[in-house]
Amino acid sequence: MVEAIVLAGSLNDKGLREVSGEAYEALVTVGGKPMIEYVLAALENSPSISRIILVGPRELEKIPVSKPITRVENTITMMENLRLGLKHVGKEDYVLLASSDIPLLTAEAVEDFLARSRKREGDLFYSVVEKGVNEKYFPGMQRTYVKLRDGTFTGGNLFYFYPGIADTAWSFAEEMVNLRKEPVKMCARLGFFFTLRLLLGHLSIDDLERRVRKLIGIDCRAVISPHPEVGIDIDKPEDHRLVQRILLERVV
Repeated sequence: MVEAIVLAGSLNDKGLREVSGEAYEALVTVGGKPMIEYVLAALENSPSISRIILVGPRELEKIPVSKPITRVENTITMMENLRLGLKHVGKEDYVLLASSDIPLLTAEAVEDFLARSRKREGDLFYSVVEKGVNEKYFPGMQRTYVKLRDGTFTGGNLFYFYPGIADTAWSFAEEMVNLRKEPVKMCARLGFFFTLRLLLGHLSIDDLERRVRKLIGIDCRAVISPHPEVGIDIDKPEDHRLVQRILLERVV
């Protein structure tokens, strides 16, 4: 069994302000419900999840959750909210981390990601989705992609990691989070020649994993998910419109 941390403390002060006046992104309604409800439902229906640690505003207390849950009031930044969540888990077991803005997430996608991660050795597992899979299931959804020798991928919003690595990797992880929408700058942090090889499409997943291990001393593994829902986050009005249509079609 796995404990899951859900980060739901992002202020609604960017693109989604156009579609909702809610103070927090997690409470923005899509398909008739706040985004966070879909994520919590996926985790509740996942047999591997034992407890949910929800880091967010007090307004989330009105959302019922059937599984054991620890509610933690959020602070300002994503990384500080993660730190708050980690205070409520043990350092001896792996933990799942999810964002609150992936309303298409399903229990099947969660279980598949956990199963694929557990088959490998590593400290941190990061979900990625191949471009062709994403466009097959969700045509028209705009994502940031990186072309590698293994294929063209977009990042997901599920992580599975050993909490004990936090102290070692914290500053690097914080920098990567700040650059998460700018893959070229992320690779520049890994070195000039990595950026050049990225632009030429010469990098592989193994190359990136080895480089991270050399820089910060942890084994970081990319897990290719066949479930594009893990990478469909809502942070722009056009994302909201497309996901709203998809959710309403599921009801019909």
